[in-house]
Amino acid sequence: MKKASFLTSLSFVILIFSNSQLKSQTQKTMQTESKTLFEKGEKVKNENFIGTAYLKMLVTNDPENPITVGNVTFEPGARNRWHKHPGGQILLVTDGIGYYQERGQAKKILRKGDVIKCPPNVEHWHGASIDSHFSHLAIGNSDKEAVIWLQPVTDAEYTQ
Repeated sequence: MKKASFLTSLSFVILIFSNSQLKSQTQKTMQTESKTLFEKGEKVKNENFIGTAYLKMLVTNDPENPITVGNVTFEPGARNRWHKHPGGQILLVTDGIGYYQERGQAKKILRKGDVIKCPPNVEHWHGASIDSHFSHLAIGNSDKEAVIWLQPVTDAEYTQ
């Protein structure tokens, strides 16, 4: 009888511990998801991106603030085309691992906290690494012309 009571008590403790572990894991997952600085936004549905990317505009041009700020999130392997900004561009990396490359330069690996200042009219591309998502804030000068999109980044350029 004592043995059965002990086994029942032990089973109850194991069940509570398992439930506690599951609850703890769920809370960790929710905390990870809530650590995202800005919402992911809408899926980009144009030919200027290869793979899946999302955009959430945070600041749009107005007379007092001639800038735009967009939160861009790339799924693993996604990237944009070669392009340039007549007013330049600043990228503030907020999450994941990504790449940035200017025409004629080596590809840079970007991580959370990195800052890229791309001068006006410099051809470049950016996107996620092959095995990580990548998010950044893209800041542009909207007093200048819009982005000039160029040719796609080839798989060879992406993987070199």
